[in-house]
Amino acid sequence: MAAGLRLHLCPRLRAFAAASRPLFATAHSGAIPLPLRRAGPAMPLAACARRGLSSSTAAAPPAEDDDFATAADLRFEPPLQVVKYPDPILRARNKRVNTFDTNLRTLADEMFDVMYNWFLYRTDGMGLSAPQVGVNVQLMVFNPAGVKGEGEEIVLVNPVVYKSAKRLLPFEEGCLSFPGIYANVMRPESVKIEAQDITGAKIKVKLSGLPARVFQHEFDHLLGILFFDRMTMDVLESVREELKNLEKKYEETTGLTSPETADNYKGTKDVFSFSR
Repeated sequence: MAAGLRLHLCPRLRAFAAASRPLFATAHSGAIPLPLRRAGPAMPLAACARRGLSSSTAAAPPAEDDDFATAADLRFEPPLQVVKYPDPILRARNKRVNTFDTNLRTLADEMFDVMYNWFLYRTDGMGLSAPQVGVNVQLMVFNPAGVKGEGEEIVLVNPVVYKSAKRLLPFEEGCLSFPGIYANVMRPESVKIEAQDITGAKIKVKLSGLPARVFQHEFDHLLGILFFDRMTMDVLESVREELKNLEKKYEETTGLTSPETADNYKGTKDVFSFSR
């Protein structure tokens, strides 16, 4: 959802989150835990994949092009700050990760802190993607409970959607990169995904309900898609002035011309695509 997902944590959402089953379930078994932030790595797909348990670093084969993030791409300095619309960082290409080390774990930890810490960061989020804190890589963290110490803290790296439900459902979303804006967004009710956890171990799961929505919101960020891109024209019209206000604030703060203009938005895409 938005900081990704902010989803506003209204009473309806809190009830939804409280009633949800554990986040990840496979077609062959019951729910399985994804790695918690402050716990050891979980066993992906309830199988015997133990890679990453004996070493703090797991790396994929070296890339032959610039598709994978370099050490410079993964560099960050705390405290992290939420990147606000219309900063071009939110539309930039996000590289895949192939080094799973202490730096990546620390980045995920810092992202959770930003997501939860409303007092310092004025956020109230259920999820956050790396580009939203200025790091353009394929990394997201989320917890549909939206409260530190409750629910499940999930870290996903290099996620891919390989199947989505045909049925689309509307639900009110917000986004930490769009403070104060809430509106209905259409999304598939469930998705099947592949990803890696914080150790580099592979995961293949099906998400539905609130976890599916939170994931899809954050996954869109990794593709450079923003939540108003998924709005219907009538819903988009209801937030157009608020988008203009964010553009104006960006120009006043940075002295730069806004790279996007709310007047040019034409409403949701005809085809729901997750292609990179």
